Amino acid sequence: MENREVYEHWDKLNAHSLKGFSYEISEGKMNITEYLDIAEEKGKINYTATVIGQNNGKRVDFRLIRSDSVFVFSNPGHDFPKKIIYNKRSGSEILVTISNERDKEISYTLHKYPDNSFNTDYDEKLAKKLGADDYGMKSYFFVILKTGVSLITDTIDKKLTSEIFKGHMENIHRLVEEGKLIVAGPFGKNTKNYRGLFIFNNISSEEAAKELLLTDPAIKNGLLDYEIFTWYGSAALPEYLPVSGKIQKTKP
Repeated sequence: MENREVYEHWDKLNAHSLKGFSYEISEGKMNITEYLDIAEEKGKINYTATVIGQNNGKRVDFRLIRSDSVFVFSNPGHDFPKKIIYNKRSGSEILVTISNERDKEISYTLHKYPDNSFNTDYDEKLAKKLGADDYGMKSYFFVILKTGVSLITDTIDKKLTSEIFKGHMENIHRLVEEGKLIVAGPFGKNTKNYRGLFIFNNISSEEAAKELLLTDPAIKNGLLDYEIFTWYGSAALPEYLPVSGKIQKTKP
């Protein structure tokens, strides 16, 4: 509906029947307001509305009485509306008028979404929280960690190396708690000397990502090096983190 978060969804069941429902989007949640049917029975076409919280849940039928340039459905015995008029203005726009045929009339415009373009499970509040675009996606910084220039040899203090990698893990946990790091983990053995990966969340620039990487003592001391890429992925990715803590039996 134009200028309102009100929608109608319809499905064609067969050549003689359409089934739909009307709903509102409020605070990012979908609330169904009425169930709708248009069906041909014995050569007559009826429009049926069952409004949530009205008429004791009983259906109200309207008979199609005109279908030339507009579609007019009527129920003279109903209080309001007595008449529902659909005026097709274009392939994507319909003017709807409901009235009691005397002193009360309401009109509004419906705009058609392309088939399957609108997700009825859409949660606007959650999408905004996660920074999602219309496709539920966002940009991240994807970091590949690789072996650094300071190789671990007998000439390097093993105790110092152990402390450095302990700091590496502590820094990972800190960045996760701050909501800046959402994925971290090691690679298996490979010929490219790739050691692991990070995915940074809500970071404004590559320079900001580099500053975060330099807070890692393993990188700062040259035991690890890195490559940074921009990556476009699901904005829902951070949502797995609360679950991860519940399936971790042993803490490091």
